[in-house]
Amino acid sequence: MKDKIVVGRRELISILDLNLVDLDAKVDTGADSNALHCDNIVIEDDMVHFCLLDEVHESYHGKRISLPLYKVKKVKSSNGEIQLRPSIKVSVEFFGKKYKSVISLTNRADMKFPMLIGRRFLKDRFLVDVSKENLSQKGK
Repeated sequence: MKDKIVVGRRELISILDLNLVDLDAKVDTGADSNALHCDNIVIEDDMVHFCLLDEVHESYHGKRISLPLYKVKKVKSSNGEIQLRPSIKVSVEFFGKKYKSVISLTNRADMKFPMLIGRRFLKDRFLVDVSKENLSQKGK
């Protein structure tokens, strides 16, 4: 447990490669991987094209983004449905430190948080205290 950062059930994360700063994220140890809310997701060859977030989010700009496709994997969604999801590998900033992270792209319009932080990202680096939230903002 030594050297692990304590995180709450809700935190802010920045996705540097997408210029998204302080994105509201749910920390979910039940989810294997990170997920980001996107729309109009299209895979062409070794690229993935998508629009970030949606009209109700302050960071929405409607521009189509194209990034190298990291991989496509089967993911079991919260409702038990198996989906094929594309993922990207990007730089993120979390608790003031930079990390490389794989993020799957999916439509999370029905979810409260546009970003999900899963256990693969958390493993060996962070400890989750579900009684806390926004610990990443302490000391800013």
